[in-house]
Amino acid sequence: MKIKLIASIALALLRARWRQTLVAAIGVTFSITMFIALLGFMNGLNDMLDSLILNRTPHIRLFNEIKPNPDQPVNQSDINKNGYNFIRSLKSAEARQSLYNARAVMDALRREPEVLGVAPKIGAPVIYNAGALNITGAVSGIDVEAETRLFHFNNYVPTGNPLDLKNINNSILLGMGVAQAMLAQIGDVIQITTARGDRMSLKVVGFFQSGVKDYDKIQSYTSLATAQKILGESNDYLTDIQIKLHDIKKAPALARAYAQRFQCDAEDVKTANAQFETGSKIRTLLSFVVGITLLIVAGFGIYNILNMMIYEKMDTIAILKATGFSGSDVRRIFIGIAVSIGLVGGSAGLLTGFLLSTLIDQIPFNTAALPTIKTYPVNYDLEYYLIGIVFALLTTYFAGWFPARKASRVDPVIIIRGK
Repeated sequence: MKIKLIASIALALLRARWRQTLVAAIGVTFSITMFIALLGFMNGLNDMLDSLILNRTPHIRLFNEIKPNPDQPVNQSDINKNGYNFIRSLKSAEARQSLYNARAVMDALRREPEVLGVAPKIGAPVIYNAGALNITGAVSGIDVEAETRLFHFNNYVPTGNPLDLKNINNSILLGMGVAQAMLAQIGDVIQITTARGDRMSLKVVGFFQSGVKDYDKIQSYTSLATAQKILGESNDYLTDIQIKLHDIKKAPALARAYAQRFQCDAEDVKTANAQFETGSKIRTLLSFVVGITLLIVAGFGIYNILNMMIYEKMDTIAILKATGFSGSDVRRIFIGIAVSIGLVGGSAGLLTGFLLSTLIDQIPFNTAALPTIKTYPVNYDLEYYLIGIVFALLTTYFAGWFPARKASRVDPVIIIRGK
């Protein structure tokens, strides 16, 4: 019964100053709206960049890196074996770039419970022949089906069918920058010069566009068999094994384990993209800071309104205490007012934030660098909405607690005597 009475008194005070209450609620609504829209947009942008970079990057990459010979000639001499050798050879060790027993390694990896999938790859340096011009570039031989399943390769082919690499012999997917420089169209036959100096004709079956302009000026793709033919190698020749894991967090530890187990070099996704991951975290942190700042500013507005209400309602507070209401009852009344403003304003902010996010999601975003992106990216994660309403309630609660504490200490005798 007492709770209902306190609630009715709080409602009556809200109605008595409905304009100020409305202003406070609008402040909370605006703060939550911008909080939701900003977080949704910034995290949508992060997700888009992740898809452009991280989704195309294997969680673990196995390869053989060209390294200087660790057994330097000066170390083989017995003359100065007890001295300090500072002379270093500039020549690299004679080592093959292909992985040893690559097919057996892939079979072993597919049986690993942590591994989602494996995709082989071959890197081949080439020169694109464009009339009298020669363009330095690189061709990667891939398993198209594995690349599409694990790394969304088809999303980066705006023109053409990636499966044509598998179905058509001596075919190539040209990088968009290379295609523009060579004025190549689908169905054209282009010439490339291999590292051994041989010329080879390849049929253009599509175009590849990663969104990184400099990369698209160099990179093109063929099937594994065509890449092996370009290099003049056997069917067992592979330079990279790309691994996708169920849990990306295990990549650093598993990369070290696989490098030792298979006697090759390994690079995990966190090491390869450390700077990019740091940028994503900073953008997300800034979004949270701006959103929370807006909520705190709204909290100060509620604090000022409740302070003014207490000064204007001193008579009412004195009468309540004189008729048997305790200080804690008065405190509950004003905290209830503050939380009510936060609940109403926060709920309205969630709705308007969702509507604003939907509006942003419909704005056209057309750029030649990102052909698969048509509108601005927005993330609708439920977590942002839960964080928004919780912060709205906490902010308004603390904004109302201090004025409520002041109201609970009002001495009714002094107020009534003064009147």
